[in-house]
Parts: sequence; C-alpha cells; structure tokens
Amino acid sequence: MFYVIGLGLSDEKDITVKGLEAVKRCERVYLESYTSILMVDKERLEAFYEKEVIIATREMVELEADEILRDSDKVDVAFLVVGDPLGATTHTDLLLRARSLQIPTQVIHNASILTALGSTGLQMYNFGQTLSLVFYTETWRPDSWFERLEENLRIGVHTLVLLDIKVREQSEENMARGRLIYEPPRYMNPHQAFSQILLTESLRHPKDPSSSSSDDGETQVEPKPSLLPPSETLAISLSRIGTPTQKLISGTLEELALLSEEEFGDPLHSVVIVGKKLHPLEFEYAGRFAVGGEEGAWWKVGKEVYGVERETF
Repeated sequence: MFYVIGLGLSDEKDITVKGLEAVKRCERVYLESYTSILMVDKERLEAFYEKEVIIATREMVELEADEILRDSDKVDVAFLVVGDPLGATTHTDLLLRARSLQIPTQVIHNASILTALGSTGLQMYNFGQTLSLVFYTETWRPDSWFERLEENLRIGVHTLVLLDIKVREQSEENMARGRLIYEPPRYMNPHQAFSQILLTESLRHPKDPSSSSSDDGETQVEPKPSLLPPSETLAISLSRIGTPTQKLISGTLEELALLSEEEFGDPLHSVVIVGKKLHPLEFEYAGRFAVGGEEGAWWKVGKEVYGVERETF
C-alpha cells in the first residue's frame, strides 16, 4: 500500500491516530520537504514514529518518483506531507503514477492552512481563489496573481495569499555552472509580502499617470480606480498558525506594511486580504488582533468603507 499522509501544521503529535498507525506499519517513510515545513526537525519525527524518515526533496519527488513507489505493491510505504496531503499537485501526480502501476493507495487527511485560517474569525465559505506570492527580484516580478486578487475583490470575497518558501534553491550562477550548491532556506515574511502587494498595486494603478496620451498621439484609456487602496483595505497576517506560538495581526494594508519583520516573528506566514462582504461577526472577531487595538484603523475603515457595524455582546 502506498500511503499519502497529512501531518498537520505544528509538530510530531499533529499526525492523526490513523496516520500514525499506518506509518508504524511502513517499511519506508518519506517526508516531503519543499512545499511546507513543520515546526520540529526530522529527528523529532523519527523518535515519535520509531521509524527512519527519508527526506524527499523536490528533485526526488519530481525526478525519482519510481524509487519512492518502489515495491509499494508488496510492502507499505508512507509519503508524509505537512498540512493536508492533497494541497499540492505534486502529490496528486504521485497518486496517479501509483494507480497507473496498479499500486493500491490511501490518503489520510489532516488540518491545513486552508482550514486553520478560521483562527482569523473569517468564515471559510467567504473566501475566493487562493493565491501564491513569490519572492520578487530586481529582474523578475510576476504579477498574474494580482488579476485573481482583483477578481475576488470585485465580488467581495476574502483572499488567502500563501507566501513563498525557498528550500534547496540554487543561485542563478550555480545553476548556470551546474554546481549543486544550495542557498540557505528563505521564508517570506508578511512585511515583504505587503510591500510587494503595494508595489504591484501602485504599478497597476499609478496615482499620477505621466501622460494622458500615448506616443503615437492616440488617447490612452483612463486608468481604472484601484480595488486595493492601501488605507481603505483591511488585511490580516497569519504567523505559525496551528502552533502554540501562532500570531495574528489585523489592520489596513497601510498599517500592516509599516510593521517590521520582527513584529510578525518566525515563519511560516500567510496573509489574508479582506473582502467587502465582511460579516459583523467576522469583523468583530478579527478586530481582536487589530493594530492599535480599539483605536486602530480597522474599526474606522470597517464601518466607513466596508459598511459593517460592530456587534454588541
């Protein structure tokens, strides 16, 4: 049997009872190590499972899938995934490969950021498309995600933005020279995420267009108003969700962008852009984490821009 098992979000004890029983039966146990991380190291997992854990890098999963699946039609093999096991297409691909080889499979689910974001007080059914935000460089600023964000904003739903992690990444020079030298791991902080979001918003919706006409004399189309004005858009940062040290901060994009990396703390992080269909209970609950407390801009913008009145208890 080939098991794909979710580990949850925090430590070795987040695995389900069913998942742990399956791991203990397995001859080989792989840990996928590049789409997310646990808050504990491999040795803690090995001590708890009483099994050796083999780190499965991106290269191994994408180029050596046959080795991972080897003999799993005869013995039990486990593939462990942080969060829920079907949160990335790579893992779906593994299951399809197994089934094409007539290998029996079983998926054992667990909590993921997609469910644990309920910690914000926002309701899951009020979310639209989930986005991924990668690290920008001086020469590479992919912004196709912004169109998906605007689609969500137009219909008033919330947007979960997953922040980039870089594990076993090579520099351009080392890649060009064929040297298997990897950069230290990097995890995007909300400070950088909000900075990139505001940069893209300013490029898509410049406040002061340099000219009202194009070089060939044709009149340019009037720029559309931004759906993401920084001082009038509510957002939430989510840090280490599902762990004992989880931290949430709510406020306007403008307020959150002014916070330092240290105020958000250690990884992993995600952010949420709040849609205009904000329910009063969502507004009240998420306001518990507001920058500035009762005096923060969260409450003023929520009432005057989002049109939400506070709940009384």
